[in-house]
Amino acid sequence: MIVLEGHGVTLDDVMRVARGGVAVALGATARERILAARETVDRLAQSDEAIYGLTTALGANTGRAIPADELAAYQERAVRARAVGVGPRFATDAVRAMMFARLAGMAVGGSGVSPAVFDALLAMLNAGAHPVVPSKGSIGVADLAALSHMALPLLAEGEAEYHGEILPAAAALARASLAPVMLAAKDGLALISSNAASVGCAALALHDATAALDALNVAATLSFEGFRANLSPLDPRVQAARPAPGQREVAARLVALLEGSTLWSRGAARRVQDPVSFRCVTQVHGAAFAAARSVHEQIELELNSAADSPLVLPESGEMLSNGNFHVPGLSLAFDALGIGLAQAAAISVERCLKLFSPAFSDLPLQLTRHGPMHSGFATVQKTLTALYNEVRHAANPASLDFLPVSEAVEDHAPMTPHAIAKSVVIADNLCYLAAIELLVAAQAVDLRGLDPVALGRGAKAAYDAVRKAVAALDEDRPIGPDIEAIERLVAAGAIGNRGIGAR
Repeated sequence: MIVLEGHGVTLDDVMRVARGGVAVALGATARERILAARETVDRLAQSDEAIYGLTTALGANTGRAIPADELAAYQERAVRARAVGVGPRFATDAVRAMMFARLAGMAVGGSGVSPAVFDALLAMLNAGAHPVVPSKGSIGVADLAALSHMALPLLAEGEAEYHGEILPAAAALARASLAPVMLAAKDGLALISSNAASVGCAALALHDATAALDALNVAATLSFEGFRANLSPLDPRVQAARPAPGQREVAARLVALLEGSTLWSRGAARRVQDPVSFRCVTQVHGAAFAAARSVHEQIELELNSAADSPLVLPESGEMLSNGNFHVPGLSLAFDALGIGLAQAAAISVERCLKLFSPAFSDLPLQLTRHGPMHSGFATVQKTLTALYNEVRHAANPASLDFLPVSEAVEDHAPMTPHAIAKSVVIADNLCYLAAIELLVAAQAVDLRGLDPVALGRGAKAAYDAVRKAVAALDEDRPIGPDIEAIERLVAAGAIGNRGIGAR
């Protein structure tokens, strides 16, 4: 069980809840903070002070007073009116991640949510009653659309998934032995004025992107073996001479994967200096992992922050309007990660092309021993190009493409959800690229007549996994099914540190 205390929530916690189904509870200290903040909200709701989202309206209606007898009803209307999402629904793990992220944020104590509303959302998560949340409609200025759909089932409205079945929310709540909850002043805003959908999805996306990137680490080492690459760039002294962020960590990973390889022997390398796609893996992958580390920091910052507007400050008895719902840091970090992953994708493609080329590899053209009457891996170049084209397109920054909304009151947006979503596209394609490179590298090992025992520890494990699933290419055959078979291994974590999520 994960106990929310308003601090210390990690990305791994999100994974455990979203994909592991771990239960969540609220700690005693965090509950005290929530109660204190709620007392402030209740007191100010009865005052004549103009407070955004509490006593005055939202968006373009900012500053217009809400009648005292409408405060609660306004919150329900605010949720309904902002449930404008469209498109395919988020997967269950993403919905669980956003529910958990919102609970974590509210546990910090700045939202002023009613304890009963917090408890209702918590109970829904633990019971496995998952709101149906469309994936399109948020621009990163709080995930209003997504979180409104998340909140609707608390009112017995909208739809929810329960035990794999999509039901009207009222029916899903009944099956889960849950009851709807009444919203009070500010409760609707507390539920939806947050970037919890982005933050939850960001955690899943980062996990999967780094898993796919590590699969490329493994694929690169098998390519080193098949190419008979020069390993001098991995020398610790070389890495220490330019300790760029992430670079030494990747070098250490590659060295561990190549432990025991005959490539470490003097004279084993075919060239004094290899092409950049072989020679600069630590630099390129290191930069991508450094970008991933920045994303990780941004996610955990958001998980442990009270990014509410207005922010409830029970110590002073105030509620302050602010801009903490705006998360350009997270969006920019994901844009940078996408570019870093695209760089890694590019050199994976290049390593494959070099192995296809006798001029670079000293192996038969297109890695077929049968000569020009067979195609070998020739047409796989088109698959590589298509995959990389999608990666390159998805690597374009999302954070610059926004339009002003709400009568131009909201005249800037970081477009965080799209910056995150495109990283999922990239990670999926990286898995295919890793699969292709593993197949190509294993073929190179076979054509070179290498004894698998001579391969590095990690490279041999990858080779064995490939050959257990797919035989070496001799006579021409459809290679698409071979790629799919290895991609499933990559996605499941059979190659690399860990798998990516079910898709």
